[in-house]
Amino acid sequence: MKDNAAGTPPERHGDREEIARLLPAPADWDLPRVQHLRHKDLLMHHIDHGQVTRTRPARQLLRPAVLAPATALVLACTVAAGIALTGGDPAPADTASHRAVTDMQPAAALLDRISDATETHDDLTVRDDQFVYTREKTRGADVTSGKAVLGPLVDREVWASQEPGPLQKLGLIREDGATFPINAELGDAEGTRAGINRPTYRWLSSLPTDPDKLLTYLYAKTPQADGRERDQAVFEQIGSLLGGVMPPRTGAALYRAAAKIPGVTAAPQARDAIDRKGLGIARDDTRYGIRTEWVFDKKDFAFLGSRSYLIKDTSYGKAGTLLSSTAELEHAIVDEVGRQPSDAQRTQTKRQS
Repeated sequence: MKDNAAGTPPERHGDREEIARLLPAPADWDLPRVQHLRHKDLLMHHIDHGQVTRTRPARQLLRPAVLAPATALVLACTVAAGIALTGGDPAPADTASHRAVTDMQPAAALLDRISDATETHDDLTVRDDQFVYTREKTRGADVTSGKAVLGPLVDREVWASQEPGPLQKLGLIREDGATFPINAELGDAEGTRAGINRPTYRWLSSLPTDPDKLLTYLYAKTPQADGRERDQAVFEQIGSLLGGVMPPRTGAALYRAAAKIPGVTAAPQARDAIDRKGLGIARDDTRYGIRTEWVFDKKDFAFLGSRSYLIKDTSYGKAGTLLSSTAELEHAIVDEVGRQPSDAQRTQTKRQS
């Protein structure tokens, strides 16, 4: 096949763009989907002829090499080891399709147990004038050079407005001593409303709690992407909603819905960004050779964080190369943006999360 004028085969541009979407998010905080800042999971890059513009589905970030989650920087956030996972368990090199027969049932059973545990949590009263507070540690790889170069582990705090909107100012992010506003999506003159791109507690409470109906809704609402496998996109969409302050019935329904997505497997060696080993749920993007994992506490099934890494050798690195990881540390409901939670608020949220 002939190379194009830039010396790159045409199909590689598409591959680069798609792989970029699977990597940690940009350093920009113009982002409508605040919740995704925690996961992780899953902040995205857009690579075009070697230039990186950090984006993620249905939203754009402003500023976080310093998150989850107004200039395009190279990857350096969220979603725990070195460029190759050297100190932890080796990453599996096979694909979900190869493991479906043996792992699908354990994954479904585990998600059912997580769902049952989630339903026992207390529901919260969250006012529209309050903020969901998240404290986490995140790590991401920079691929500007054409190789995945892992950045440092960073501390991040996020305050997400619960007003239904539309809003121009969606909250605040503090990372390594620097503070940045979270702005509405670029080009959105009216502002961003609560929804799949900005999930407030009230909006999450409005979602169907029947797993089949919820999954149908998510397949319909998850942003489309050319060449993107739909099942993987929906799995990652669910991942972007997990963790934090979640209505118990909604959380339970999300886990049961995830169990119905083809290719979802158990991940026994899953670890979060601070190397906490837990119960893992994963799905492989077999086209691009990237695995996305969710990590849960072995005792109470609480969501610990997420990670993504290569499961086959690519131009960005060898199988096992970490692309992004997060570790959830604290969640609460607070009355003021920029204000850390009180002890009472921390206690209340711990019972729910």
